[in-house]
This record gives sequence, structure tokens and C-alpha cells, in this order.
Amino acid sequence: MTVDDNTRDFDPDIVTDFSRRMSYGSYLDLDVLLSAQRPVSVPEHHDELLFIIQHQTTELWLKLVLHELQSARDLLRADRLQIALKRIARVKHIQKTLTEQWSVLATLTPTEYAEFRGFLGNSSGFQSYQYRAVEFVLGNKNRRMLSVFESDPAAHALLADLLEQPSVYDEFLRYLHRAGFSIPTSVLDRDVTQAHRFSPELVETFREIYENATEHWAEYEACEELVDLEDNFQLWRFRHLKTVQRTIGMKTGTGGSTGSSFLQKALELTFFPELFAVRTEIGAPAPAAD
Repeated sequence: MTVDDNTRDFDPDIVTDFSRRMSYGSYLDLDVLLSAQRPVSVPEHHDELLFIIQHQTTELWLKLVLHELQSARDLLRADRLQIALKRIARVKHIQKTLTEQWSVLATLTPTEYAEFRGFLGNSSGFQSYQYRAVEFVLGNKNRRMLSVFESDPAAHALLADLLEQPSVYDEFLRYLHRAGFSIPTSVLDRDVTQAHRFSPELVETFREIYENATEHWAEYEACEELVDLEDNFQLWRFRHLKTVQRTIGMKTGTGGSTGSSFLQKALELTFFPELFAVRTEIGAPAPAAD
């Protein structure tokens, strides 16, 4: 088929009658999706649409991240490590997209944002229940976060349920235990409603895996996938911080937080601390026996 006058003809079998067929728009429910951007500034500010779409697309990606991580957790519980790692690999690609997306919002200058920021009231990304759900699934639990969602029963129920469930890391450590690796009972029986806390004993377990990678390749690969996951999460947090600093400086957040200072503290939170601590020990002399 040739192109004449810079116009491409239809292929003969292209469907054009959707009176009784599912179309692209109906499958994706585009009427609903594309009508969900409702600026509140008066008069409507040109750049508010950017602000809304940035956050809505983030929530869509977070929905998929949560979907994949919950599946990875359940697969680890069933000893299906390779498929779990496939889920995590997909999450890593989504994380890169989410991090790059901050560069679009960073085109919003302080002057432009100030012209409609006041119309946002107390709405804030701090109130993203899906973001909190992702943190919970990765093991950074905080029961106090539930209070933010008391006015949203569905979000509150989701987070309350995830609070009581083991995290991806919990299930990975239990997998290692079933595979014959030494995992402390205190870790296996820990209160999963609490954030994971650093365990020195686990560092020695991961040292065994890393220093004998050929014999423990599947577990070694899993460790590195989890490290990538946390690395990407921290890069996203850092890019969030720098975008906020670029846009509002040191102003307080619309949701009542201290803004940049509050986001800075998030960089100190960790999901898999032993997987980073073991790097100091690899190749170092083994600890002396008592």
C-alpha cells in the first residue's frame, strides 16, 4: 500500500462501525477517565491541568505497583520465587517512569504554582492511600497513618488489612527459612503490624548468600532485585523532595506538614536494611567465634 498526497488509506478490514462493538474508548472507559480532570482555580489557571494529570497518572501507576507487589508477596509465600521476581522487575520499570515524571511537574515555576496553590485547600500527596499501601506492602508499616483515612472507609479498610499482613520482605525471609537458610525466630515471629527493624543476624545470612552466589544464585538474584526496588523508591523520594524544593522552597505543605523538611526525613526510612548493611561485610574477615 502506497501513500499518496501524504495521506494513508485505511486497510480494507479496519473496523469503523462500533454501534454494536467494543471500541478503544469504551474498553478504557475514556469518557470517565478524561472527564476526571476538574480544575478548582477561579479563574481557571492554565497550569492546574498539568498538576492534576501529574498526580492522577501517579495514582494509576501506584495502583499497578500495588497489584504487582501483592502478587509478588503471595508468590513468595507459595515458593514461586522466579515468577515473584518477574513481578518485581515490572515494578522497577514503573518506578523509573514515576521518577522521570517529576521532570514534567518541575516545569511548573514557583510563580505559576502560587497562582492556584491556595485553591487546593488541605489536599496533599501525603493523603495518597495507595502510596501508603505500597509502603505497607514493602514493610514500612505505621499504624498512625490510618488516622489520615478515617473519613474514607474503603481506603482505611485497605490499609488496616495490609497492616496485618506480612510484607514482601517478611515473605522473602520466610522463603529463605524454608530453603534452609538461618533466619532468627524473632524475625519469623515478629509483629508484622510494626515496621521492620534491623536485625544483625540477618546480615550474616545475606553474607553467606552473597559470598557463595554460585551455589545460591536464585536467592542472590532475589536480593539484588530487592535492592534495586529500594534504590528506585529512594530515587523517587529524592526527586519528589527536589521538585518540591524547586517549586515551593521551604514553605509548609498544603496538608500541614513541614514540606521539604518532612520529605527529607523520608529518605532515612528503609525497607530492606540488612541487604545494604551486608555490603560492608562482604569480603571482610568473618566475625570471631565466641
